[in-house]
Amino acid sequence: MKRFFKPIEKEGSTAAKKPCLLSPEKRDGDGDGVGEEKNQKEPSKFVTWNANSFLLRVKNNWSEFSKFVSDFDPDVIAIQEVRMPAAGGKGKPKNPEELSDDTKVLREEKQILTRALSSPPLANYQVWWSLADSKYAGTALLVKKCFKPKKVYFNLDKLASKHEPDGRVILAEFETFRLLNTYSPNNGWKEEENSFQRRRKWDKRTVEFVNKTSDKPLIWCGDLNVSHEEIDVSHPEFFATAKLNGYVPPNKEDCGQPGFTPSERGRFGAIMKEGRLVDAYRYLHKEQDMESGFSWSGNPIGKYRGKRMRIDYFLVSEQLKERIVSCKMHGRGIELEGFYGSDHCPVTLELSKPSSETEQKQVFN
Repeated sequence: MKRFFKPIEKEGSTAAKKPCLLSPEKRDGDGDGVGEEKNQKEPSKFVTWNANSFLLRVKNNWSEFSKFVSDFDPDVIAIQEVRMPAAGGKGKPKNPEELSDDTKVLREEKQILTRALSSPPLANYQVWWSLADSKYAGTALLVKKCFKPKKVYFNLDKLASKHEPDGRVILAEFETFRLLNTYSPNNGWKEEENSFQRRRKWDKRTVEFVNKTSDKPLIWCGDLNVSHEEIDVSHPEFFATAKLNGYVPPNKEDCGQPGFTPSERGRFGAIMKEGRLVDAYRYLHKEQDMESGFSWSGNPIGKYRGKRMRIDYFLVSEQLKERIVSCKMHGRGIELEGFYGSDHCPVTLELSKPSSETEQKQVFN
């Protein structure tokens, strides 16, 4: 089988640097998050990325993405649009936490992903999957093994055995905060059960989630499929008047590019207000950056050339905003530099460490 990723680097190489060491008995562990070491610090460096097929990125763009991971050295990597089917089939129940190997092709694809994730720089991470029944949507969460979460859920209801349809949610609970990784559903162009209504229901449930989980600070990341303000798109007029096949929704609040309709933007603002959430990127970057201020870019060929949106976010609870050190989008220009084969670029967040035990306790107040 052809290898689509870099071989294991020799000791001292960039790909193998910055290990996160655990005692031998803590290396493997199950998914229940039993027992961090007493003085173990919490994650502070994060990456979110809509890979637009994780398998394709491993096959075609792995050396570049691996270098990016090695250089930034994140504690947590949140992936959206994994696009790998869940295990189970031919009368067997689906298991959204496992990659399917029901056919020869799927076994080979699973092996490609498994080998990539067991090689530097990702060998030091534990991975959780939440997968759809087919090669659609799906999310993954990679956490350095020394930052093992106390509990991992796969839905907004915090029910351990329930997965969000299409694998859109992974929620990791750490000692002092929760990390939510979502691939939010696209609004769509028409008033149909699987588009406008689906997105409205999603937003309603998200409001309920942020209200119910206010006991602990939240870091919410992922492809949230919405651009909040005009500053978050490259061509506001283009996106505000966009149509598909000439269709115009009856409600003007639903008109425009999915992700930039007044209805979606208004609900997104309400979620942020209700959850007392801060947009980490906009907190640091007040002005529009036409070169590297957007996380999604249209196809370089056609009418979407040069049309870009910021739809991938880190939202953090207000208690954490003073700890925001940096939040960056790593793609540049309209030729998708730094996108690593996807139509989304990675977004990073770095938080400072609490300066004292007292400060760490204050995040709960």
